[in-house]
Amino acid sequence: MLFRPTTAAEVDRVAAVTVSEPVGWIDAERYRDELGQGMYRPEWTWVAEDGDGRLLARALWWGRADSAHPVALDCLHVDPGAGDRARVAARLLTAGLQAFAAAGAPKPPLYILRLPVGWHDDPAAADAVAWRRTAARAAGLSHEVERLQLQWTSGDPLPGGEGRLTFAPASDEEFLGMFRRIAIGSLDDETRRNVAAMGVEAAAREELEFYLGCPGEREWWRLAYGPDGRLAGLAIPSATPYARNVGFLGVLPEFRGRGYVDDLLAEVTRSHAEAGAELITATTDTGNAPMAAAFARAGYRTTQIRMIWSAPVADQERAP
Repeated sequence: MLFRPTTAAEVDRVAAVTVSEPVGWIDAERYRDELGQGMYRPEWTWVAEDGDGRLLARALWWGRADSAHPVALDCLHVDPGAGDRARVAARLLTAGLQAFAAAGAPKPPLYILRLPVGWHDDPAAADAVAWRRTAARAAGLSHEVERLQLQWTSGDPLPGGEGRLTFAPASDEEFLGMFRRIAIGSLDDETRRNVAAMGVEAAAREELEFYLGCPGEREWWRLAYGPDGRLAGLAIPSATPYARNVGFLGVLPEFRGRGYVDDLLAEVTRSHAEAGAELITATTDTGNAPMAAAFARAGYRTTQIRMIWSAPVADQERAP
């Protein structure tokens, strides 16, 4: 079996692949559209072929239009007739990840699998997850987290908040200091892993750089002050290539438990809505119960579940 990246001449063949399992996948229209924008690329699109050249598997890695390396695996499919689907997928993922590392990728791209709400109770969805999970782990993406994908639309009421916080812009250094302090005791899986692996300072700088690189505008960012004028948290409205996004909310450890997260989320939602956003997206780990509850109180609806597999942070640090 041959595992290789595609070429620009193979777009029709690659785009013709369809997925019948109850999982999120990339259809021909979206693939062609985002290929034209540079978010999918032939060298990030990998296939597995048998000895007769029949396409047995397809892996679509995605990145931002200005990305030097792929950010995430967006779609993985193996033909049911290919035999051991997990084994074929693992070999395809391994080949792609090794090539990206050789090309200088700083860390292995994530694998994001989109699923319907309630997928645990659907045997077909559970089976689809099972072989992909096995493949991801075999390829070195052994850390797993389940996340809620949420949204607020312009037809929904604006969350009220209690008006206890005031908001003001601040410098990158001030935000960096807040990222340092907010990381302590965070329930966010990625923050906790990064702090454990690289320390608070490096984790905070990575967080700052990530949001500076997002499509949202830096001028949207705000620090939050409590009724007594003391710094209490931060709110970073952001964006993806597809929609306005909640971005990052954080309350300083000494102010947690006062419900300030509701005020932060109300501020981000309001700022996006006043700018004309018809859709605001957000994500949080299923294990971050306080944040999930805050989204529910603010009227955000869970529209999708995302399973995310990534390399252990120690392995990412060893990548070239």
